Amino acid sequence: MYRLTKKIVCLLLVGILAFNLAGCSINTGGKRIIRISHGQSSTHPQHIGLLTFKEHIESQLGDKYDIQIFPNELLGPSNKAIELVQTGAIDFVVSSTGNLETFDDIYQIFSMPYLFDSVDAYHKVMEDKELMESIFKSTEAAGFEAITWFDAGTRNFYATSAIRTPEDLKGKKIRVQQSPTNVRMMELFGAAAAPMSFGEVYTAIQSGVIDGGENNELALTNNKHGEVAKYYSYNHHQMVPDMLIGNVKFLNELSPEERKIFNEAAELCTITEREYWDIQIQEAIDEAKSMGVEFIETDIELFKEKVLPLHEELLEQNSKLIYIYEKVQEINKEVKGLE
Repeated sequence: MYRLTKKIVCLLLVGILAFNLAGCSINTGGKRIIRISHGQSSTHPQHIGLLTFKEHIESQLGDKYDIQIFPNELLGPSNKAIELVQTGAIDFVVSSTGNLETFDDIYQIFSMPYLFDSVDAYHKVMEDKELMESIFKSTEAAGFEAITWFDAGTRNFYATSAIRTPEDLKGKKIRVQQSPTNVRMMELFGAAAAPMSFGEVYTAIQSGVIDGGENNELALTNNKHGEVAKYYSYNHHQMVPDMLIGNVKFLNELSPEERKIFNEAAELCTITEREYWDIQIQEAIDEAKSMGVEFIETDIELFKEKVLPLHEELLEQNSKLIYIYEKVQEINKEVKGLE
């Protein structure tokens, strides 16, 4: 019933958006409505971060803008919502970098398994504004650009049976984000990749269409995957951010003063999301254990050696990754030297 209701709401909202594009005003009471879509629940750190984004803009420009946030893929799965951002039907969407690979393959860098040696190195890379600016603006020709990033933790495997070594992945169908790089990663692990929308994962595991997924611990609780997948294995194969992307035309039409406020809101949004992320991850682990989920520590090197060839493959295929990759390696060494 919930999934049916969600689809009906989605269709109604998309119909309204299409009606707006046909020429009706998207101003209410003299205010420009700004729509933001994301696929998480309203208690997720990303949603809480977006509330900060909303509050900052409306506190400064409340006479001009009304920010509306749509969680739980109400405006459609991420790949469809990106298309709506491209056309201007909605203004912002939170997207995985895997989905963004389709628009510019510079985003393949984040799908590279075991790219970062530590969480501290990952955060330091993401906070390098000069490096990230070139990535953020890479999709301008596609009609959108990223304005900030969200911490999405470390991705690990979870399934209906225990995964303790790479051999346990053989024959298993594992949901991955929709990108060729992630499909290739699963091939190297020895599993069958099943790209699909995040909103479809629970039912797919429950019905046996797939054996599991790979994500952070919040997927077990916020999205209830721990009800159908009772084994979570720490193999730490990726640290992949999510991006808040916005319609380029809308962003470019902002005055310099307005753009400054939007940029400030984006920065505050990320700070808030990261604060709540650290709190909610531990809460998710505790809650998942009460759901009967078993957390498994693994020999990470066994998993790592299976997929390291993907680094060389990607660098050979995509030369624009080389500078970023080398910069990440420098930061990995720098952070390791400080430990």
